[in-house]
Amino acid sequence: MFYCREKELNDLNKRYNKGNFECAVIYGRRRVGKTSLINEFCKDKPTVFFSALSATAKENLEALSKSIYSFLRPESVNAPVYNSFDDAFSAITALSEKHRLVFVVDEYPYLAKAEPSISSRLQHLIDRVWQNSSIFLILCGSSMSFMANQVLGYESPLYGRCTAQYKINALTYREVAVFNPALSSEQQAMVYGITGGIPHYINMLDADEDFDSAVIESIFNTSAYLFEEPENLLKQELREPAVYNSIIAAVAGGASRVNEISTKTSLDTAVCVKYLKTLIELNILKKESPVAEKNSKKVIYSIGDNFFRFWYCFVQKNMSAVMSGQFPRIYEKAVKKHYHNYMGQIFEQMCKEYLLRYADNLPVLISEAGQWWGSDPTEKKEVQIDIVCPTVEGNEYIIGSCKYKNEKTGIDELDLLKHYADVFGYGKKYYYYIFSKGGFSEGLKNAEKEGLVTLVSLDDLYK
Repeated sequence: MFYCREKELNDLNKRYNKGNFECAVIYGRRRVGKTSLINEFCKDKPTVFFSALSATAKENLEALSKSIYSFLRPESVNAPVYNSFDDAFSAITALSEKHRLVFVVDEYPYLAKAEPSISSRLQHLIDRVWQNSSIFLILCGSSMSFMANQVLGYESPLYGRCTAQYKINALTYREVAVFNPALSSEQQAMVYGITGGIPHYINMLDADEDFDSAVIESIFNTSAYLFEEPENLLKQELREPAVYNSIIAAVAGGASRVNEISTKTSLDTAVCVKYLKTLIELNILKKESPVAEKNSKKVIYSIGDNFFRFWYCFVQKNMSAVMSGQFPRIYEKAVKKHYHNYMGQIFEQMCKEYLLRYADNLPVLISEAGQWWGSDPTEKKEVQIDIVCPTVEGNEYIIGSCKYKNEKTGIDELDLLKHYADVFGYGKKYYYYIFSKGGFSEGLKNAEKEGLVTLVSLDDLYK
C-alpha cells in the first residue's frame, strides 16, 4: 500500500509527462520510503531499475547489465555483461530512442564509491547526449551527506545537472495515522512517538490489535527487526559507531549542552562538536536556539529522531532484561509507566506540526514554530515556553503550552503562560494556545469563550 507521498508523486508525473530529459535526485534517511515512492512512480512506465551494491565496480557493472537485460528480456535468467559502464549507458541511450525511459540508480553512493569516475561519466553523458533525449534519470541515495555534497554540492561533477531534487522526510503525525486508522488518538500519538514517522517502522510495529503486545514483540525482542535497527544504521552510515552511540546515549540521558555531552562521553569539546554535526546531518540529533535569538549562544541538543529516542530511552536501559527473555514481566513498570513523561516532548512536536500544517483559522500567519527559554528576573529562575511562533510581520507571536497528562489543565496555566510571555518580551501582541491531552477546566473553557485563549485537545490534533 502506498501512503502520503502524493505531492512528490504528482510532481514526478508532471515532469514525466512533459517528455523532456530529467535528472531527479531523491534522497533521505534509510527506511523513509524513497524506493516505495520510486516504485509507485515507475508503475506502468518503461523502467530500467538498477539497485547499486556495496561491492566492487565489476560486481556493480554485472548488476547494471542484468537490470538492462531484464528490461529487454524479462523472462531471461542469464544476462551478458557489458564491457564497461560507458557501454551500459550507451545501451540506455539506445533504449530511450524507442521509449520514454525511466532509468533509476538506487543507492547511488554505493556505485560512486565503487567506481569514483561514475559522476564525471554521467556528467559528460548528460551534457553531450542525454540532455537532448527523453530519458528520465533518477539518482537515489540514503547517505544524506554524500547526496548533499557529492551529488548536489558545488564541487560535484553533477552540480547543475539535476532538474529536480526531493529530500524525503519522515511522515508527520497525521500522515502516520493513515496506516492504522482504527487506533485511538492516544495510540496514534504513541505510534508516532515510537516510530518517528518512518513508514517501514510503522509497518514493522503492526499496532493494529494489542498495542502493548505489538511494542514488546516488535522492539523488545532479540529476534525482531527493530531491536537492532539503531545500531545497524549507525554501522552502515558511520565509521565510528561506538563513539556516536555514546553521544546519542548521553543526549538521551539528559545532556543537552556541548559541555555536558563532552563530559559524559569523555570527548574533547571540539571533537564532540564535529560528531554532533554529523548526527545532525543524519537527522538523528537536532540543534536549537531560542526563538527570536538565532545568534544566541544558548544552544541545546536533543534527539530529533523519535525511534532513536525511544530505543535509547527504553531498549538500551533494559537490555539485560531483554537479552534474558524477562522483559515482558517488567514492561509495565520499566516502560509503560513512563510513557506520559516520554510523550511530553513528542506532544510538543505534534503541536508545532499542527500549527504549521493543519490548524485552520490561525489569527496570524506564522513563519516557524520553536521554543524559548531564558531567565525570569522576577522569580530569579530559568523559564521555558513550549511553543513560540513568530508571525510573518515579526512583532506578534503565538505562545503555546503543551500538557500531555490525564488531568484537566486549569486556568492557572493561562496565567503562567501570560507571565512567561512578559518574560519573553519580544512581541507587541500575543495569541495564547494551550494543548492538553486530558482536557480543560471550566475556567479555561470560559476564557476561550471570551477570546483569551485557544484550546486544542489531543483529539483535535487529528480532526
